[in-house]
Amino acid sequence: MMMMRGLVTLSRVKLELVRSMSATSVPSMADFLTKKPYSPPSWASHLLPIPSHTFSLAHLPTPIHRWNLPGLPHGTELWIKRDDYTGMELSGNKVRKLEFLMAEAVNQLADTVITIGGIQSNHCRATATASNYLNLNSHLILRTSKLLADDDPGLVGNLLVERLVGANVHLISKEEYSSIGSEALTNALKEKLEKEGKKPYVIPVGGSNSLGTWGYIEAAREIEEQLKSRSEGLKFDDIVVACGSGGTIAGISLGSWLGALKAKVHAFSVCDDPDYFYDFVQGLLDGLQAGVNSRDIVSIHNAKGKGYAMNTSEELKFLKEVASSTGVILDPVYSGKAVYGMINEMTKDPKNWEGRKILFIHTGGLLGLYDKVDQMASLMGNWCRMDVSESVPRKDGVGKMF
Repeated sequence: MMMMRGLVTLSRVKLELVRSMSATSVPSMADFLTKKPYSPPSWASHLLPIPSHTFSLAHLPTPIHRWNLPGLPHGTELWIKRDDYTGMELSGNKVRKLEFLMAEAVNQLADTVITIGGIQSNHCRATATASNYLNLNSHLILRTSKLLADDDPGLVGNLLVERLVGANVHLISKEEYSSIGSEALTNALKEKLEKEGKKPYVIPVGGSNSLGTWGYIEAAREIEEQLKSRSEGLKFDDIVVACGSGGTIAGISLGSWLGALKAKVHAFSVCDDPDYFYDFVQGLLDGLQAGVNSRDIVSIHNAKGKGYAMNTSEELKFLKEVASSTGVILDPVYSGKAVYGMINEMTKDPKNWEGRKILFIHTGGLLGLYDKVDQMASLMGNWCRMDVSESVPRKDGVGKMF
């Protein structure tokens, strides 16, 4: 019965994927890696400054489909937008921001891109890949523990991709990062490279500045267009997404507020606290002259648990259960914590979520799982040595191995 229910669920998901992909016009592959003039949604045309160009880096639109996640309150419909499908090396929410940021880098005639993040930063990996595509050098400042800052960082997860594409990796200890700050660190590297004759362009943590915010203003327009094309008139009451650097929630919240979505946005922060992110998002909104209060357009929940990129055994077990029951693989740093936090909120106050239609935005981060292999090994028990009966005929050369 479990297998039959799983097949039925999978069939429904496949149908929703097909419908979602055909719901909006899919850009031609000829558009990939091209710079184009940018025109904002009509409801965002009053924001300033409006970007002049965008670079086509993401595979869009990303599909939206029903997600039969266990533990939902009565009558609650959960849907998922697969921004983990924006690409492979260039996957996740960061690519939407990079479409605007890399266009500005090229417009400024930069030959080098600098950015900064954690040792398994999805943003840094995406930036390194995008830079390579556009013939720009990349320099990544990666935060790690004091004990590891003087050692080779290895080739696990995002680090493997970054080093494959030739990124210049600069390690910094968490203590140094805390006392100096990301802005001062990137500026110091920028000055060093300028003295060497380079023309560097600096992208902040997570690509989260006012320009990067346009990535998820555009995502709001994309969701609008996907919903318009559905015959059953689907409309979401809530949008749920992880929050790690603030740019994604600023863009999707502003887009939902200004545009036709009008969904209540819930952000689950995986680092820092809600007050910090309300203030940070307000700065991004003010940078766009949006004229709105961050606390009016987004509700921020604390989901950091043990801390950024740190997981409890319960959180990792939850990821395994979600993957086994729904086929959706969540990352341990962002979306995994956000969904875990969402389900906990629903368990505490089911009445607040009953009967609502919710869209969860999966922001990617699959490669981050490779950094959790040792912690998750005990959860993976479904294997065995195949037992082949002696009665099965054997003949040398039957099984070709090419």
